[in-house]
Amino acid sequence: MSKVSTLLLSLSLALTITGCANIPRSDIPEARFSSLDCSAIAAQLDQAQTTRTHAAQVQRRSWIVIIPIAIGVRYFNARYVGNEAEKREAQLRQEQQTKGCPQLSNAAESTPSINSKKMTSISVISFPSPHDWPIWVAQEQGYFDRHGIAVSLNPTADSESQLAGLIDGKYDIAMTGIDNVVAYMEGQGEAKTQATPDIFAFMGASNPGFLRLVTLPEVKSFTDLKGKQLSVDALTTGYAFVLRKVLEEGGLKSSDVQFVSVGGLRQRYEALMEQKQAGTLLISPLHAVAQQSGFNILANAEDVLGHYQASVGAARRDWAKHNEAALAGYIRAYMDAIEWLRNPANKMEAVAILSKNMPSMTEQMATLAYEVLLNSENGLDPRAGLDIEGIETVLELRSEYAEPRKSLTNAGKYYDLQYHKEAIGLEKRLRNQ
Repeated sequence: MSKVSTLLLSLSLALTITGCANIPRSDIPEARFSSLDCSAIAAQLDQAQTTRTHAAQVQRRSWIVIIPIAIGVRYFNARYVGNEAEKREAQLRQEQQTKGCPQLSNAAESTPSINSKKMTSISVISFPSPHDWPIWVAQEQGYFDRHGIAVSLNPTADSESQLAGLIDGKYDIAMTGIDNVVAYMEGQGEAKTQATPDIFAFMGASNPGFLRLVTLPEVKSFTDLKGKQLSVDALTTGYAFVLRKVLEEGGLKSSDVQFVSVGGLRQRYEALMEQKQAGTLLISPLHAVAQQSGFNILANAEDVLGHYQASVGAARRDWAKHNEAALAGYIRAYMDAIEWLRNPANKMEAVAILSKNMPSMTEQMATLAYEVLLNSENGLDPRAGLDIEGIETVLELRSEYAEPRKSLTNAGKYYDLQYHKEAIGLEKRLRNQ
């Protein structure tokens, strides 16, 4: 090799090493993640995102290096660093979720809106599931920023802590079942609250075929359930009454089975996978995942009940009154995120966003979630509409099963569509800008 060639090779390799060495990286090992508090996790998430950004830039600029082999070395080294940062980010989000930390990094909190308005913070509490997908997309694609709001997403383990947190002002919005809204408004909720409940639904957040009764592989009929345990979130709220009605339609009385309060969706799903109970109600797409694992779908709640409004966005009336623009912006961003998700051109990025926020999901599960939740026939509704007949069904079930007994007939008491209408208007105004 000539001296010139040797010099060029040395220079190129130096540039390669320098390019990768200049990528900022955290010196905190993954083994220490479990000892970090929420603020430290958020800081590490910011660092991981910065590392990925710089690694991508180095990959794009690899052609600047003269020697072809050095181009490859520089490119693949940068890709390795970026992949490692992505893995760290997934582990940090898992740790964040385990500790119940708000799922918003410092970088997201500091991002200005495109209109340079002061950002309004909105704290949302939700059961961790693929149904949070539109929220994650709205965070990452800037839909919340567009309306001057900074949304933090907080996980809940059960409906009691979720509704108490909403009612007592710890959180601004709850993504929850409208049955929970009715329960606490009527004094039938299980959790004690400091404030008097005054909450309402402002949009829908579920899809047709949302709830299904899933049972163990050996439980193939309602008769097979007799004498066995079924898991619910809370015994007097959530979907416990739906389960009772489904069982009755299948020929079983409530006394024929034992209801066990296990907790939220994740707890019920995990308990079923561990075969601790004979069955439970699961939402889409988890019922499809369970079915692929050999479990049975014994009934579709929609087939039994007809119209049924399941999940909604709910808020306190006083908060909504003082944050009208922010709430309308939240609804608009949520709808825009679903539209983005339903665009086939965004499928790969959409699945990546889901996998990043739910790192325990396999690629197969994430793809299945996309097929179930984002198909045009019975996927998530981009209008985020409320099914009024479905709310009336919720009231019928609660009138039949809840204690103390009440005859509930006024569906309008539990929802307010003025903010949804404002969100529709936001789309028109943005188009005219």
